Amino acid sequence: MIVFDDVTKRYPGAAVAVEGLSLEAPNGKLTVFVGPSGCGKTTSLRMINRLIAPTSGSILLDGEPTERMDVALLRRRIGYVIQHAGLFPHRTVVQNIASTARLNGVAKDKALRTAHELLERVGLTQAFAHRYPWQLSGGQQQRVGVARALASDPKFMLMDEPFSAVDPVVRGQLQDEFLRLQREIGKTIIMVTHDIDEALKLGDQVAVLRTGGKLAQIASPRELLARPADAFVADFIGRDRGYRFLSFAGLGPSLPLRREPVVALGTLPEAARQVALDRWILVADAAGRPIGWADLDAQTGPLREGDLNLSGTLAPRDGTLRHVLDAALSAPSGRGVVVDAADGSLLGTIGLGEIVREVEAGRNGTGGVA
Repeated sequence: MIVFDDVTKRYPGAAVAVEGLSLEAPNGKLTVFVGPSGCGKTTSLRMINRLIAPTSGSILLDGEPTERMDVALLRRRIGYVIQHAGLFPHRTVVQNIASTARLNGVAKDKALRTAHELLERVGLTQAFAHRYPWQLSGGQQQRVGVARALASDPKFMLMDEPFSAVDPVVRGQLQDEFLRLQREIGKTIIMVTHDIDEALKLGDQVAVLRTGGKLAQIASPRELLARPADAFVADFIGRDRGYRFLSFAGLGPSLPLRREPVVALGTLPEAARQVALDRWILVADAAGRPIGWADLDAQTGPLREGDLNLSGTLAPRDGTLRHVLDAALSAPSGRGVVVDAADGSLLGTIGLGEIVREVEAGRNGTGGVA
């Protein structure tokens, strides 16, 4: 457990960066610090491994005050992931990963074996092992940075905006990969982000800081959305927090999926009209995986991939109401496509009306939102 006990950081002649911060980051959980610029997020994070020394108060790791620890030994106990990964440019990927284990006295051969194993755990193949950082994409570098932080098997990890330097698509992939990894390893993690959606997606608990480094509220994402402590927290989370709350509402077993007719590429419009519910027909591949929607009113020849509307997203059956609502809103037909999470095969569709009724049932305590 990481504990902040009335921690303050005051710089000479400047405003207070962090004021009286008290909170607990539980073992095996991910705590996210979020807030506006100048709220002391990164300062608070760096005080844990004493890259910045607190002016007053105490930070404890499993009950032991960090000010009593040797600084070098303290930092070796804590994995640290930063923006842009901070890899050593002259070392290969496996050498970069092995470096933290080597600093902790692990033999070179064992450290390199661990590095190769961690490559797989962070979603990279062995083909990357002997590449250099400049040969990797930004997302791949961040994966290596996470693997390097894990190489010494630290109990605690600090992550300073680890995914902010990559594009939105890669960022979402990295977040999903990290959630999978955290479920496996169960580290005690404190992470800093400026992105409230990222905080709500990744955090077991979220600490919202005010400008000036004061704690406004610390709570689970679900509680934060449902019961913001005050107007500042409510405003920071955003006006669409009701929509964000749907991310924590699972699809109930009674979700009313309808059977959606599908056709294959190459089907003639006349044949497709015989099974279609309206002008829109769903096109699937040979394995039953949806490809996109075809507009039969605009179709003059056999259905081709280039003719399809690809705007609709897919909702996994084990997903949330936010997934399925987005699928319905983004589909030109207005019907959200629900697929099997394992193989991507079509399970059925659901309309906006049914989704609204599912949300309403949850609000009344009888459906997936409750």
